[in-house]
Amino acid sequence: MNRRRSRTLLSLLTPLALLAATSGCGLLSDDGAPSGGRSFTVAAAGDILMHPELVDQARKDAKRTGKGVDGLDFGPMMAGIKPLISKADLAICHFEPVMGPAKGPFEGFPDFQVPPQQAKTIKDIGYDTCSTASNHTLDHGYEGVKRTLDALDAAGLKHTGSFRTQKEALTPLVMNVKGVKVAQISFAYGFNEPHTLPKDKPWLANEQDLGRIKAAEQRARKAGADVVILSLHWGREHHPEPSAGQISFARKIARNTGINLVIGHHAHVVEPMEKVDGTWISYGLGNQIARHEVPTGLTEEGVVAWFTFTERGKGQWDVQPRFEPTLLTIPPDAENVRDGGTAAYSDDDVRDYRLLDVPAALRDDHGLTDAQKARLRLAFERTEGTLLNRGAGADGLKPLNPLP
Repeated sequence: MNRRRSRTLLSLLTPLALLAATSGCGLLSDDGAPSGGRSFTVAAAGDILMHPELVDQARKDAKRTGKGVDGLDFGPMMAGIKPLISKADLAICHFEPVMGPAKGPFEGFPDFQVPPQQAKTIKDIGYDTCSTASNHTLDHGYEGVKRTLDALDAAGLKHTGSFRTQKEALTPLVMNVKGVKVAQISFAYGFNEPHTLPKDKPWLANEQDLGRIKAAEQRARKAGADVVILSLHWGREHHPEPSAGQISFARKIARNTGINLVIGHHAHVVEPMEKVDGTWISYGLGNQIARHEVPTGLTEEGVVAWFTFTERGKGQWDVQPRFEPTLLTIPPDAENVRDGGTAAYSDDDVRDYRLLDVPAALRDDHGLTDAQKARLRLAFERTEGTLLNRGAGADGLKPLNPLP
């Protein structure tokens, strides 16, 4: 086999190469950005949900790199987005599942229990804070919530949405971002049966309700927050269009609260963005990284939403939205990965799970095949079309970096 031809997307898109490509393309261009007072940037992405196949990949990578913890290295899998995420002044992840013990056992759907080793990788690629309210938050009860938050703490990640104590639940997460006090609050539409909030711990996780959201915002404002960002786990899985309930609730938030930005998750596919009465709503950012039992193509596509906040006056913020499509590459016959990847590969095949920044991957272009380029372009164009299909383009939504 021609070794040059067999080099894959995975081995070529190194973090260093991506960083070099990113730094030369005006990633942080403020073209058209409003002038004013204090300013900061926010990057937010979709669900982080390490299915068993991705845990197997981390085990495989640990053997290659000699790094990682307890035989798992999640770094190579997520390195492709590090140049982008690490440039934001505030980077927000959505951590959907429950952490298990470091050496397992690990579980997939329906009651997730995933390796806590990934928390270090999430921090290393540049995330500052994670929302933790999701339909899976209660999969393993109080102990699961505690393990998850303990692991995030150990990695140096802030978090909100689930809590270990009532005091923690009532204490707003307010962060100093370039001199601006930014609060994050996190809510989920509900929890998977048979799991419910314990009667003696109703504060364990935040369940979606307009009154509760307003109260959380008010606590954050009293704690000094200049800006409040809401992470919201809502909507219908695998539907690229927001539901009627999402659209209606978005309008209630925009009209009845002072929340500055809504970041949506749960659908596992990208959904549109929309400006509602002056408030930007990201209905769904798709998956940051996940490997569903039946990949659809849409479940491997995601988006990093990028927002530039600029102060217009006391309590007034102008928000400029941008987006950067991402793609998780999936090996063919991925079910064979667990027995050592014995499936036959062609020269064009991807060999490993890798999360890519789509424009950066296309710019770098080290030996990409025509098929690989076409897949990346499809991810960009489909994501762009979805994001813009509720009129967000007229309100200023653009790509952070254009399709090369």
